[in-house]
Amino acid sequence: MTTYAVAYLTVQDPATFAAYRDRAGEALAKHGGRVAAVSPLPLRLEGSLDQPGAMALLAFEKAGAAEAWHADPELAELHNLRRRGADISIFVLNEGAEAPRA
Repeated sequence: MTTYAVAYLTVQDPATFAAYRDRAGEALAKHGGRVAAVSPLPLRLEGSLDQPGAMALLAFEKAGAAEAWHADPELAELHNLRRRGADISIFVLNEGAEAPRA
């Protein structure tokens, strides 16, 4: 079952983020992940969250793989490079989780 993660990001240091991006695909692939889509200018349909500079949709082949990628100690330096290059928040879409009720 594919698991998705959504990254909201605003690049703060283009050179640092480019260095991260050059190595990111290999790090994702190590955990069965890939970048499924990227939008440099996401379209807000509604809501009041701050507008990110870009959004990325990550796809992982197995449940738990996104968490394993994020927690992998061998990737700690790369994750820190990402954080130095961009203000970023990453959310995993948990399939099967019950939606909040209004």
